[in-house]
Amino acid sequence: MNAVPGLPPSSLPLDRHGRPLRDLRLSVIEACNFRCPYCMPAERVADDYGLDAAARLSFEEIETLVRGFVRIGVTKLRLTGGEPLLRKRLPELIERLARIDGLDDLALTTNGSLLARQARALREAGLRRLTVSLDALAPDLFRRLSGGRGEIADVLAGIAAAQEAGFDSLKINCVIQRGVNEDQVLPLAEHFRGSGHVLRFIEYMDVGNCNGWSEQGVVTSQELRDRLHARWPMRALDANYRGEVASRYAYLDGRGEIGFVSSISAPFCGDCHRSRVSADGRLYTCLFAAEGTDLRPALAHGEAAFAQRLAELWSRRNDRYSELRAMDAPRSKRHVEMFLIGG
Repeated sequence: MNAVPGLPPSSLPLDRHGRPLRDLRLSVIEACNFRCPYCMPAERVADDYGLDAAARLSFEEIETLVRGFVRIGVTKLRLTGGEPLLRKRLPELIERLARIDGLDDLALTTNGSLLARQARALREAGLRRLTVSLDALAPDLFRRLSGGRGEIADVLAGIAAAQEAGFDSLKINCVIQRGVNEDQVLPLAEHFRGSGHVLRFIEYMDVGNCNGWSEQGVVTSQELRDRLHARWPMRALDANYRGEVASRYAYLDGRGEIGFVSSISAPFCGDCHRSRVSADGRLYTCLFAAEGTDLRPALAHGEAAFAQRLAELWSRRNDRYSELRAMDAPRSKRHVEMFLIGG
């Protein structure tokens, strides 16, 4: 890891399980133009939710926040939502963040529906990596899974525009639910094989409280790998780095890479070095956290004091929800909603 300005590597904070902080997922807006049932179901979330600009961190607050995180070890930043492309003047924010010394990786996750018109501006501002959430190729099913608000043609146009703008390899994230979109596994794999993009299947997780999650809806990574391997033989690849969430596989015919995120069937809490901040400035140290810590008071004291407060908070972290779930051990049943912290 690169040296962090203002703090020697030997003094970077570790949580109670000895895990460093390397990766920040930052929501820039809580609103979304989709209403996906497993994240932000229309019957539970009002149309105007998250559109109050006054409740969000300002660009100045966000820059101070990110600089503070970098001081204590963060080298990777992913901007999320809601739908981050709804945030006004987003390329301006990205340009500011891209100039921060010590931040080696700046990425963004989007549903892709607004990407075609913004891809070039995002690239020119300094964004280097994109992830697109895409759960179906069939137009009618895609429309239904977006709560009746999305068109697959718009997302595919966004992916094409991103590639034209210079984003050579996108990650395409897909959540498969049993009895909902299982029939999309092979079509999605076939579509992205040979494209240079990396399709990643994510197990349906018990994030949030409003999606009615049931373990019966989970299609495990092993089941998906077996299904795909029977059609296109694959081999396992080494992880790019310790703590990488997706297990990597390559097609034996050389047509690219595919990934699997197995939070339900193979928890990876032991290597988790991620924290999340909501658009209103609350810190969540786990995707399955029940509540967050308001960072705005600490932000008001400036970058150095804020970094010290972050270090204190991280050193108290004890989260390992997925491992406790796997052991059927006592754990909180109440979780922050996924649309607040970007999944």
